[in-house]
Amino acid sequence: MKKHPQRIEDEDHLEEMLSNPDDELIKMFRRTDGDILFLGITGKIGPSIAITAAKACRKAGVSKRLMGVSRRPDKEHKHKFERMGIETVNGDLLDTEFVKSLPDFLNVFFLAGMKFGSTEDLPMTWAINSYLPAMVAERFNGSRIVAFSTGCVYPLVPVETGGSVESDPPVAVGEYAQSCLGRERMFEYGSNRHGTKTALIRLNYSVEMRYGVLVDIAVKVKNRIPVDLTMGYFNVIWQGDMNNYALRALEHTDSPAKILNLTGPEILSVRDTATEFGKLFGTDPVFTNRESDTALLSNSSEAFRLFGKPSVSADQMIKWIAGWIEDNGRLLGKPTHFEVRDGKY
Repeated sequence: MKKHPQRIEDEDHLEEMLSNPDDELIKMFRRTDGDILFLGITGKIGPSIAITAAKACRKAGVSKRLMGVSRRPDKEHKHKFERMGIETVNGDLLDTEFVKSLPDFLNVFFLAGMKFGSTEDLPMTWAINSYLPAMVAERFNGSRIVAFSTGCVYPLVPVETGGSVESDPPVAVGEYAQSCLGRERMFEYGSNRHGTKTALIRLNYSVEMRYGVLVDIAVKVKNRIPVDLTMGYFNVIWQGDMNNYALRALEHTDSPAKILNLTGPEILSVRDTATEFGKLFGTDPVFTNRESDTALLSNSSEAFRLFGKPSVSADQMIKWIAGWIEDNGRLLGKPTHFEVRDGKY
């Protein structure tokens, strides 16, 4: 396991950590042809994955056109992208004519999606998560496509199973998960119809200092807010590792589409995680309800076979997050709602 700093000092340090390309990614870019398009570049994942790609290209000594599309990129992100040589385009991805107007790219990363507040605007949820993928699959049917999905398309499973694997049939509970399965089906349809090489990334869950399941638990423990144990177990992966894995998935796109789970190797207990944060904060966590027999869990053995194990352990993430919160580091204020068992996010 590579050596990591004791603490992450500030957001500049964090963003540097999140966007470090690993050696295998750098090697991949030396042998991978084509420019790269990121659709939905200003979400939680978009900035760090695009900057990781830009850094990997520089370190590989290759020149690629990198473009990101967003509805409303803010000035701060736009400046960071420009500094790294990433073009940005403003536009509504639900506008058919705008999508048709985008230039051809051999490599496309689909990052757009709607989860938070999805039950409040279900038509928009379906439009972004299912209708838009159909448009993108048709427009870029000659490209390699890596599309982000979610482990939420799996059913809740007993902890002793080790989590769902890619060959398990999806059982999408609630309209958010159903719309995400719709996203997958649209990309699969495009892959089957046009031979488009595609990879579908079932992510569950990505974590950094400003958001994620570990942050949700830590904030509750720190503020003496009861931690709900109903969804008693979970997986997480450091977003920096996830960025490298997702970019390297370009070499594993296929037709029919390849499905790939992305999460960490540990199955974490909510109770034990909260207790560990309590030790680090010097407080006793408050719990409500009891653990259920099943949880939303994914098994990433296939990703580890292809890419190796993540460089950052769950234990390291817990220590970093505790330090970040103690230092009053900025949080995004976007809870994951990992406690939800009925699919209503």
